[in-house]
Amino acid sequence: MSNRINLLALRDPKVFTLHLSWIAFFLTFVIWFNHAPLLASIQSSLGLSDAQVKALMVLNVALTIPSRIVIGMLVDRFGPRRTFSSLLIAAGAMCLFMATADSFARLALSRFLLGFVGAGFVIGIRLVGEWFPAKQVGIAEGVYGGWGNFGSAAAAMTLPTLALVFGGEDGWRYAMGTTGVIGMLYALLFFWKARDTPKGSTYFKPKRNGGLEVTSKRDFYFLIAMNVPMYGALGLLTWKLGPSNLRLLGESLMAPVFVSLAALFAFQTWQLFRVNRHVFETEVPALHRYSFKQVAILDIAYLVSFGSELAVVSMLPLFFLQTFTGLDQVQAALLASGFAFMNLAARPGGGWLSDKFGRRKTLMILITGLMFGYFLLSRVNGGWPVALAVVATMCCSFFVQAAEGAVFAMVPLVQRRMTGQIAGMVGAFGNVGGVLFLTALSMVSYSAFFLVIGSAAAIALVCAYFLDEPQGHMAEVREDGTVELLEVA
Repeated sequence: MSNRINLLALRDPKVFTLHLSWIAFFLTFVIWFNHAPLLASIQSSLGLSDAQVKALMVLNVALTIPSRIVIGMLVDRFGPRRTFSSLLIAAGAMCLFMATADSFARLALSRFLLGFVGAGFVIGIRLVGEWFPAKQVGIAEGVYGGWGNFGSAAAAMTLPTLALVFGGEDGWRYAMGTTGVIGMLYALLFFWKARDTPKGSTYFKPKRNGGLEVTSKRDFYFLIAMNVPMYGALGLLTWKLGPSNLRLLGESLMAPVFVSLAALFAFQTWQLFRVNRHVFETEVPALHRYSFKQVAILDIAYLVSFGSELAVVSMLPLFFLQTFTGLDQVQAALLASGFAFMNLAARPGGGWLSDKFGRRKTLMILITGLMFGYFLLSRVNGGWPVALAVVATMCCSFFVQAAEGAVFAMVPLVQRRMTGQIAGMVGAFGNVGGVLFLTALSMVSYSAFFLVIGSAAAIALVCAYFLDEPQGHMAEVREDGTVELLEVA
C-alpha cells in the first residue's frame, strides 16, 4: 500500500473522515483563540487594565493541561464521535457565555473554562488512527494536526474584520458569539456523519477506567514521575497569577491552591495505582505488554516542539518590533505570522517522512534541525537584514512543526485502546513546554530564550535516540476474548 493519500477522494470513507476531523479541530482552535485578536476591543469595552488582559492570556491555557488528560480518557471510553460533538457544543455554549460578559470576573471565569476546548486535538488523533493504516497514519495525522492548528491563525485574520462588520462597541461580542454558534452547528453535523471506526472494525476500549494503564511495575513508577512536570506547570501558572506577578490571586488564596494541586496529584496517583494494581500481583503476558518509555520520549519531544511553538508565536511579533528599527506593529505581526503558517505544510511533511523513512530516524533528524534552528535564532540581532531573519525563522518553524507531525505519527502505534490517553498526555506536555518556555522568556533576554529552547532540544534528541521503532503488530483483545493483531510497522 502506498503512503500517499488523495485528499480530494471524498467518496473514500477514510478521507471523508479525515476532513470531518480536521475541520472539527480547526473550529476548536478558532474558539480557543477567538479572544486574542479581539483583546483591544474587549479591554476598551470593559475597561480592563493591562494586568487583567495578561491574566486572561494565562487563564486561557491553565485548564488545557489537565483537560487533555481527561478528554483522552473520555474518548477512549466513549469514542470520538460522541466526545467531539459534546466538546463542540459545550465550547460553543461557553463561548456565548463569554460574549455576554459584563465584568472581568465573568470574563476570567469563562476564559478559564474555555481552556478545555484546547483538548479537542486529542480526540481526532484517536479517530484518524482508527481509520488509517500504519503506512498512512503519519501523513494523515499530520494533515489533521497541521490544518486544524491553522484555526488560531484563521481567528486572527477574520475575527477583527467580522467585529467591524457587526460594528459598534459590541462588535467583538457578536464576532465571538458567531464562532460559538458555528461550533455547535458543526457538532450536529459531526455527530450525524462521523463514525468511530471503519465498518466491521472493533473499537478497542481500555480494560480499566480512571487512568492510563501500564504493563510493568517499573513503568508504573515511570508514569508517576512523568506526571510531576504537569503539576509543576500548573504551580507555575498559579505563581504567575499570584500577588508577585499578575495579582489575580491574593496572598490568602495561594496556599489553598497549592494544597489543592498536591491533593489532586495524590488522588491521581491513587487512581493510577487502582487501575494498575494488577502489575504488582501478576506479570502481564509478553503479547500484551507495551513500553511506557515510548510515551515518555514522545512527551519530551512534544514539550520541546509544540511547547516552543506556543512560546515563540506569543513573543515573535514583539521580537521583530524591538529588534529591527523601522518596523511598525502591523509589519512585525505580518512577518511573525509565517511561523504559524508553516503548520499547513510542515506537520503533514513530518508525518509523511515518518511513514516513509521510519519514526525514530525522522524524529531525531527533525529535532536536530529544530535545535540548530533555535541556536541560529539566538544569533539574530538588529544588524541582520530583515529578510534573512524571516528566512531563518521560517526554516526553524519547519523543523518545529514537522517534529510535531513526527511525534503524532508515532502516538497511534503505541497501544490502540489507549491512544486517546496517550495523545492526551503527550499533548499536555506540549502545554507544559509552553508554560516553561514563556516563564523563561520573562526572566532572560530574547537571545538566551532561544538558547534555552535549543538546549532543551538537545536533551530531547538524546531521549529520541532510545525510541523503539514500531515492529510487527500490537495485540488487542475483543469483547469476546479473542485477540486481534494490528499492524504497526
